[in-house]
Amino acid sequence: MTLLTVWADQDPATVLRRTTDAAEIGDVLGELGVKFDRWPVRELPATPTEEQVLDAYRAEVDEVIRTEGYTFVDVKQLSPDDPGAAEARAKFLSEHTHDDDEDRFFARGSGVFYLHMAGKVHAVLCEAGDLLSVPAKTTHWFDMGTRPDYVSIRFFHDTDGWVGDFLEKSIADRFPPMDELTREGDSPLKTNSTPSP
Repeated sequence: MTLLTVWADQDPATVLRRTTDAAEIGDVLGELGVKFDRWPVRELPATPTEEQVLDAYRAEVDEVIRTEGYTFVDVKQLSPDDPGAAEARAKFLSEHTHDDDEDRFFARGSGVFYLHMAGKVHAVLCEAGDLLSVPAKTTHWFDMGTRPDYVSIRFFHDTDGWVGDFLEKSIADRFPPMDELTREGDSPLKTNSTPSP
């Protein structure tokens, strides 16, 4: 289930908002210029090829390309047993920006985008069926968890693909990582909505 958690960027101990309501998540992110959408989840092979993933979502992918002008699309997937999983996770854990928009659709699995915007950190736990579009120059980081397990489609405006500009000082390590947000017991997933004061 998709989850949005919001903190003030200087107070990671206090949750300002926590919700699993898709409409509310879309509204909150929309106010920041971040697009959130959901696509139907389609069955994929256990270890799909890039072609199989793109073919499964061909209509949706073509529509995004048509409306947003993307010229390069790829598929990124990781499993817990991949030898480079830990290194791949570490690459994205510090705050960075992109000159391009970052559009990502989760065909399987999950990951958390932490958006540092308007004096707050908005953590968006994306799961299968979620499409998130982060505007260019948005300060953010991404956590795929200590056991990454996802298949995603990524959209770019040029063939350079993913290029990040990392900040010298990052606040990322002050905020709960993906594993903490999704753990069982007192998991935030059990809370529907905590509105901002």
